[in-house]
Amino acid sequence: MRRPRPVPSEPAPCLGILLASGTHNAAHAAFVLATGAAAMGREVTVFATNAGCRALLADPAGLDDPGREARVEAAGVAGLAALLAAAAELGVRLMVCASGLRAEGLEGAALAPGVEVTGIASFLGAVGSGQIVGL
Repeated sequence: MRRPRPVPSEPAPCLGILLASGTHNAAHAAFVLATGAAAMGREVTVFATNAGCRALLADPAGLDDPGREARVEAAGVAGLAALLAAAAELGVRLMVCASGLRAEGLEGAALAPGVEVTGIASFLGAVGSGQIVGL
């Protein structure tokens, strides 16, 4: 018989996910982590910079290994589109770095719904004393 988990006396700290990689694998892992933590009641902020900015475009097809999305979905695993929709539903805050967009030649590109164009200071402020994971 499973023992019930103790209820924490304080809310878990914010989880910040710094996505700098432009691979499908890293973006997928970032959003699996984000949605999992948010589903457990944690506040989550994803900040994409440099090549990672491609994950928050309206069409993330520019990520490395574009065929991986079809392989992931064929295996019965949620793809990026499903994970982004779940992230929105769960209240995950999505930020993309203005400098990263510029560095990647993506300035002015269409972004996924709800994505904020910010800078690193905004990300660090959102996470506060919480945890930051880099991918």
